[in-house]
Amino acid sequence: MAVRGPSVWMVAAFAAVTGAVIGGGQAAIEAALRPWRIGDFAPGAIAPPAEAPVADVPETRYEFGTIGAGAEGSHEFVIHNTGRGPLVLTRGSTSCSCTVSDFESKDGGDELARKEVPPGGSTRLRLKWRGKGPGGPFRQQATVFTTDPRRPEIAFMIEGLVVPTWKAVPESLALPTITTNAETRAAVKLFTYGTDQPVVEELSATDPQTAQSFRISSSPLGATEIAAETGATGGVAIDVTVSPGLPIGSLRQTISARLRIPEQITVEIPVQGSVSGALALAGGAWDSSRQALLLGTVSGRSGSRAEVFLTAKGSHAAAVKPTVREVVPESLAVDIGTGKPVGDKGMIRIPILITIPPGSPPANHRCSEQGPAGRIVLDTGHPETPVFTIPICVVIGP
Repeated sequence: MAVRGPSVWMVAAFAAVTGAVIGGGQAAIEAALRPWRIGDFAPGAIAPPAEAPVADVPETRYEFGTIGAGAEGSHEFVIHNTGRGPLVLTRGSTSCSCTVSDFESKDGGDELARKEVPPGGSTRLRLKWRGKGPGGPFRQQATVFTTDPRRPEIAFMIEGLVVPTWKAVPESLALPTITTNAETRAAVKLFTYGTDQPVVEELSATDPQTAQSFRISSSPLGATEIAAETGATGGVAIDVTVSPGLPIGSLRQTISARLRIPEQITVEIPVQGSVSGALALAGGAWDSSRQALLLGTVSGRSGSRAEVFLTAKGSHAAAVKPTVREVVPESLAVDIGTGKPVGDKGMIRIPILITIPPGSPPANHRCSEQGPAGRIVLDTGHPETPVFTIPICVVIGP
């Protein structure tokens, strides 16, 4: 009888199964003897130089606990150098509301964005942050880069809970009826929720352009007013008085109140309004939303011109006889026409022609931080609005 040997396909299949079993067993043995570490090196996998620094940090995460909305917290982390070489630390990125007060300097201050720690030495890193939002958990993070070859980057984390410590009623001040010849008054109630009564340390208007027109004062709220606000334990009233004389147009300001309850907090209250008066401006280049004359970008070689109209109303309209006090940029030519009555209500309309003559020098009055607005300042003759200022946004090119 002839003996038939295994086919080629049977041999191939047997070899594949046997190889998989043997190979799998060998891989399992190697894995047991050499564990795989994700994001780390096995001991001895990379041998740093003998003189390398070693960044040793006792803690990288700190549970702060609770912080009041608007209050500031801080914590210090310690970084040791247990290696043989100098350890260089460099400030990295931070989360949006966390700041790094750099590394401590030799005299104990917080002055250095880069710090070299000698072998056996240590330094402290201070993180500061402010509780933001109506309340809830927060997490702030800051990164430090190191010259430790095994730890080139260290992330420090602060976690905690923001709790409400104050409430403003209303949250912002809307002043729609400001006039140039009368005072405007408004008030905000600040309620607090701590065990101590609030102490007002400072009140201010933050925009310097109109701050001189704001008078701000405070007084304690009565027990009945505090009891009417659920959960409140204290409170103060912030009284705001806007003096006459503000320029006509939109008003944007912020009231800042610094309180101690007992931690120090800063409350900011937006103020918005519109200032009106007996004088108003109109014309194609006049932007009422920005309250400025928009002349755009003009070639100094060819020049340009625009016409606006100053409108006067009320019992003193006939007394308005504008004259030019100041012009910025000085190359502008301002021609004031003769006023004419409009309608039957005693309104006077006065044309004003503004010309950028050919050959005017370059100027940047883009109405931005880099290029502040230009202006035309008029003496009006009106007893209640004796000075009228026209802001101008213009760039004069070559």
